[in-house]
Order: sequence, then structure tokens, then C-alpha cells
Amino acid sequence: MENIRIERLESTFQEEISMILMTEVRDEDLRFVTITGCDITNDLSFAKVYFTVLDATRKKDVTESLNKASSFIRGRLSEKIEIRHTPELKFVYDESIAYGEKIENILEEIHEKEQN
Repeated sequence: MENIRIERLESTFQEEISMILMTEVRDEDLRFVTITGCDITNDLSFAKVYFTVLDATRKKDVTESLNKASSFIRGRLSEKIEIRHTPELKFVYDESIAYGEKIENILEEIHEKEQN
């Protein structure tokens, strides 16, 4: 039962953080961030928010900007989602998409070698 609640909260956090970034954050760089997931601890004290950006060379700058804006985003979340305690947010660049692309390229190379 508790896991279902956490999963529902993670999904809601992902949607709401995306909307906050698109509509309420002044930093133009953060408007093009895609929130890919969210992991919330069982005691609701911390939330790790995964994101990607179009320009992967800017991931360090965007990570710093998101973590600086985390208190603002957390405040907006507390207004939108009714829970007793809004978790602290930590933004982490999602490496899984780059990893998936790397594997896809390797598989394409193997497929090309088999055809030759």
C-alpha cells in the first residue's frame, strides 16, 4: 500500500515539476529541461529528480541551476500537492538515455558487420 502511494507521488512530482519549469521559472535554460523520473524516499524526506537536456554539453550548468532553484520549485510543489511534508529536491542528470543510445549504436554496428 505504501509503495503505491510513493509511486503515485513520484508520478505527480514528475508532472508538476515539468509544469513549474515550463511556466514559472525565469531561467530560459531551465525551460527546455525534460524531467524523466523521480525517486522519493519512503519517509518522504528526499526526492531525487532525474532530467535530461537537449544540449548535453550544458548538463553541468543546468544541474547547478536546477539545484539552486530547488527551494523555489519545492515551495511551488508544496502549494500544488497536498502532503504534510514536501521532500527536499536533488536534481540528477539522467544518464540512462545516453547509455541507451550507446547500446543502440553498438547494435547497429554489429548488424552492419553481419550484413557485410
